Amino acid sequence: MKQQFRFALISWFVVTFFAIAQLTVIYLRNGQAGLNLFIQQWPLSNLAITLASTALTWLLIGVLLYLLANQKIKANNALLMAGFFLVMFVYLNILRERLRYGDYHYYLEAATALANGQSLPDTYLYLPLWATILQYIVPLGDQGFLITLWIVNIFALGTFYFLLVQILERYNFSSHFAVLTTILFLLVNTPLQRTLGFVQVNLMVLDLVFLSILLYPKNTLLSALTLALAIHLKTSPAVLVLAFLLEFNWRWVFWFAVSFLIIAAIPVLTNGISPYLDYLTNIRILTQIPDTNFHDTSFDSFLRFLNPFFGIQIVQTRLMALTAKGLLLGAALFTMAKNVQFRSFTRENRMLNAIPPLFIVMTLASPIVWDHHGMFVTLSFLLILKRIDAPNLWMWFGFAYILEFVLPSFDFFPWSYGRLVAPMIVLWLMWLTAKNETSHVFTNINQRIQKLAA
Repeated sequence: MKQQFRFALISWFVVTFFAIAQLTVIYLRNGQAGLNLFIQQWPLSNLAITLASTALTWLLIGVLLYLLANQKIKANNALLMAGFFLVMFVYLNILRERLRYGDYHYYLEAATALANGQSLPDTYLYLPLWATILQYIVPLGDQGFLITLWIVNIFALGTFYFLLVQILERYNFSSHFAVLTTILFLLVNTPLQRTLGFVQVNLMVLDLVFLSILLYPKNTLLSALTLALAIHLKTSPAVLVLAFLLEFNWRWVFWFAVSFLIIAAIPVLTNGISPYLDYLTNIRILTQIPDTNFHDTSFDSFLRFLNPFFGIQIVQTRLMALTAKGLLLGAALFTMAKNVQFRSFTRENRMLNAIPPLFIVMTLASPIVWDHHGMFVTLSFLLILKRIDAPNLWMWFGFAYILEFVLPSFDFFPWSYGRLVAPMIVLWLMWLTAKNETSHVFTNINQRIQKLAA
């Protein structure tokens, strides 16, 4: 088999070389017009996305052949690598079929504004670091800007796959159970599809957060730096700092503070202090939104939906939303304290036990919770698999999981607000099972899968 794979790899290189040589010769002789004879754009396709998807798929095939030809895929990592290529090929094909991509326009508008010395538009709701970085690719134009972010997101997906496997192993999932869980989780996942479809930064944020968790406590500098970067990309991960503070690791705290301030200085050195003032203004405007949106599954949006039915004033709605978030925070902190006390998720340290309920606060406490934000409760959902035994609790978990990750609906009440209810169900399950021993169901499956793979 080794010889056959080597022949296949050589064939791949030959085909790749001649394809590139052919395109180069045609372009040098006939320019863009010559290339157009070899390219057809389907009416419902984005040609640049199609080319990028095809090129990345072809490169992944080459990587797979290289690994097989050099016997890098063995019994101990065959499932891990098979899952990676399966997930990547599936999403490259799904994303190739999408005609219109969404939120990158907001990034482009913000980056263009900074490049032109203007204020950030009110549609940009992040700290200015991301727009500061992206202003340097504005000259690529709309299509070039989209393709760049699209490719970055594909790499973020591949990174997320391996990081999620590693972090589940950190929480005592056996290697093969962690891989199977990751594959099944990623293949049917509505928030993930929305994240990739809107070219959002969620995967990059989660990659940085997961790196921060995995690097702690061996490398406090890099752990602190990656979490600081995540917060500058999307403010909501700031709540996760609390989990690290429970370790009373002042070295980590020092490096986090230094990293955060150094990163914060980058937009100031480039564009001055005004982007931060624009950010504060945009956040204030965000809290003043008067209407509802079924794609926004926040407390604010849900309560605004009730206004016309019960004659509630918008000021009262805002107070009710703040009260709901305060109650959520209290419930999460109480649950977190129990998880830390009883070491519910792992025997290793306080941070790992404290962080699952904080992901729920990170997601639901925001003034706006879009459909793709469900990715942020990934660990909250997957780690509760370690805690539940009773059939009725499995039913509640299954119901919450379907609402959060399986159900595609956003535009119909009450299903549109399923992603508001689902994380709170999981938080309740965390509190209910905090004192329990590790689930017998989890233990049995974990051990059986590992034995079968041995």
